[in-house]
Amino acid sequence: MKRSTVGPWIAFGLGALYFLIPLIATFEFSLRMRRGTYSFDAYAVVFADPRFQASFSYSVVLALVTIVLGVMLVVPTAYFIRLRLPKLAPIVEFITLLPLVIPAIVIVFGYLRLYNSSSWLPFTSSARATDLLLAFGYVTLALPYMYRAVDTGMRAIDVRTLTEAAESLGAGWATVLFRIVFPNVKVAILSGAFITFAVVMGEFTFASLLNRPAFGPYLQLIGANRAYEPAALAIIAFLVTWACMGLLQLVLAGARVARQR
Repeated sequence: MKRSTVGPWIAFGLGALYFLIPLIATFEFSLRMRRGTYSFDAYAVVFADPRFQASFSYSVVLALVTIVLGVMLVVPTAYFIRLRLPKLAPIVEFITLLPLVIPAIVIVFGYLRLYNSSSWLPFTSSARATDLLLAFGYVTLALPYMYRAVDTGMRAIDVRTLTEAAESLGAGWATVLFRIVFPNVKVAILSGAFITFAVVMGEFTFASLLNRPAFGPYLQLIGANRAYEPAALAIIAFLVTWACMGLLQLVLAGARVARQR
């Protein structure tokens, strides 16, 4: 007898309703800024706000910097752990999971204690240094996602054989890393990059306590002082996040098609 599919479809429908009903209600409320009719006035106000443009641009640039720093940290680490130090893999995996266990507010207060203006490394003494500290903090927050994405990509290739073949042809470690390892795990890197982008765009605690003009604090500020604009911003933030997820799915689908060919 065929197993009934009614139960799974009911569960899927309930989950979809639980997700979609608040989203639809938020979108509908964001259209009611003009009394008596639906309009996109709230979105027009948001997009015309210089603070929105500045905070969104700031977070996008910081997300790109975070992705570059994260890739340069995680890919060589995962490569050498898998190639030379496989016994350290459980320890490294545990360390990369710590940002999920330790609250962000604890991490940022630790940063403020270590890197305040009176410390030996005063990252908070200037705006640019604080931006760099914030980028490092975002790398820490995104570490669980970036490391697991890259490590999964490393598992899919024979790192040792590729390295030995390249070294036998006279390639140095830099050539092996940048011309062999990186191209073979680019899909995994892109997966981690899209998730990192979504994390940075929605983060609030780090940027707020470091007093940086990021998108997360702007969302909180508008939400505390306006009615319809916060709903519009919530929809915009949702679309940005799901655009990242959609691009990730396209990249993964393209990689599967390429492998099948």
